[in-house]
Amino acid sequence: MQKPRVSAIVSIGKNMVIGRSDRLMWPIPEDLKRFKNLTMGHPVIMGRKTFESILASLGKPLPGRTNIVITRDENYRPEGAIVTHSIEEAIEKAKEIEKEEIFIGGGAQIYEQSLPYTDRLYLTLIDDEKPGDAYFPPYEHLFTKVIADEEHEHNGLQYRWVDIEK
Repeated sequence: MQKPRVSAIVSIGKNMVIGRSDRLMWPIPEDLKRFKNLTMGHPVIMGRKTFESILASLGKPLPGRTNIVITRDENYRPEGAIVTHSIEEAIEKAKEIEKEEIFIGGGAQIYEQSLPYTDRLYLTLIDDEKPGDAYFPPYEHLFTKVIADEEHEHNGLQYRWVDIEK
């Protein structure tokens, strides 16, 4: 039996920034649509702060996806999510319910912890730099096989969708 692919999905600035104050740096409508299309129907693993930022913006967990939250808090019990306490536990839970693809949705610590287990990266590489407090870890040494590379633009902001594998 084939194991599900583990994929991280993230938008990254030229300075490797992915967020600031638990917020997305570049909420590009086409990119948010891509996130939704790729992750719909699949488990999305995320840290507690990322999950809570989704609750704050949507008012609910990501619809149409199994939300798996990693937290150190043993008493954390949000509605609409499976709670785990390590990246390994989260991936195992996701494998119990998914046969095709499992997504890692952030934040920075979760991306860093998950890289050894990740098979594919769905990157949105933004041609911009903003100050931030959350960064994507170095990945170029692990992921070298380009699957897709598309250039896009939104209101003068250049960005690329790059899908790469190990």
